[in-house]
Amino acid sequence: MIKVGSRDSKLAVVQAEEVCRALGDCELITMKTLGDMILDKTLDQVGGKGLFVKELDRALADRRVDLTVHSLKDVPMEQPEGLPLVAFTRREDARDALVLPQGGAWDKSKPIGCSSARRRVQLAALFPDLEVKPVRGNVLTRLDKLDRGEYGALVLAAAGLNRLGLANRITRYFSPDELIPAAGQAILAVQGRAGELTEEVKKLDDADAHDCATAERSFVRTLGGGCFAPVAAYAEIEGDMLHLRGLYVSEDESRSARGAVTGLRSEAASLGRTLALQLQKQAEGTL
Repeated sequence: MIKVGSRDSKLAVVQAEEVCRALGDCELITMKTLGDMILDKTLDQVGGKGLFVKELDRALADRRVDLTVHSLKDVPMEQPEGLPLVAFTRREDARDALVLPQGGAWDKSKPIGCSSARRRVQLAALFPDLEVKPVRGNVLTRLDKLDRGEYGALVLAAAGLNRLGLANRITRYFSPDELIPAAGQAILAVQGRAGELTEEVKKLDDADAHDCATAERSFVRTLGGGCFAPVAAYAEIEGDMLHLRGLYVSEDESRSARGAVTGLRSEAASLGRTLALQLQKQAEGTL
């Protein structure tokens, strides 16, 4: 029996169960991560998205679990030695979504709640007259804060709402041209020990998601990967071609550039690097 590790939030469990169904004979083992426990600070204040995966990495290294399941957008650009990402599942809807209080209208005197600098910067351009404020907690916690009147609206990943059966809460979707999604958004990453369960994980890996993830993560990695600058990258596949949108914002948020590149999907990593360097030079005024 394959032991699959996951965070213990409802969304994480739903995602891990999706992987277990594809694998067959599985035991799901859940655990709370530091990122789930620290809710009074933004992620950049407490160590970044890696807080969601460190406990799972330890369980994998200690052989307490055989595979772990993550939202790819929460996975750091570099993995511990011997613990590679071994599969990327078929992508759900990658768009961001606007959510309003249950049964209520949009009270624009209250802030829009969002969880990332990426969303904050792009929302400020879309709604320059509205306040954008951080919101922490899992999806259900954030919705509760919205419905209790702490926020006028939230922006959440459509994929998470869909997986939780909460698509009815979505008021509108933001197109990728309005809000470029986070690298890896709506893709599940499966992590394992190098050289183990190679045949089993093949059935989990989706070729389109794999190539999109490669391009998007190459874009972010080229720009520093571990920094907290609000970069974004979103790839789409059509036949043998890959189209990649990207957003670069300097760490002090004084300069930004967005653009796109299209090329062969077999060159996904190269396309990510090319677009990242192009936008960085454009923002710095050296193009």
